[in-house]
Amino acid sequence: MYALVEILGKQYRAEEGQVLQVDLLNQEEGSSYETDKVLAVVDGDNARFGTPYVSGASIQATVGSEVKGEKVKVYKFHRRKGYRRTQGHRQQYTLITVNKINA
Repeated sequence: MYALVEILGKQYRAEEGQVLQVDLLNQEEGSSYETDKVLAVVDGDNARFGTPYVSGASIQATVGSEVKGEKVKVYKFHRRKGYRRTQGHRQQYTLITVNKINA
């Protein structure tokens, strides 16, 4: 059984016991997180799709640690002008563990 879930505007495939890496949540580590923005619930041959969300469906998860993603380098360059700029960025993520899918 899995569910397609929308968290902070992005869609994830969530299964029970799975650890998801989502954008940074404003919650403490160890707290519970629940959302009812479930787009689809698939259980074997049975599938329920929402318009846009499945009514009565939700997921319960536990908030884990905050991690940083890989470094992305941004390089700007204008030829023949002596213009060169290098900038780096590391996105922050939150790890959540899906405990239960309520269909």
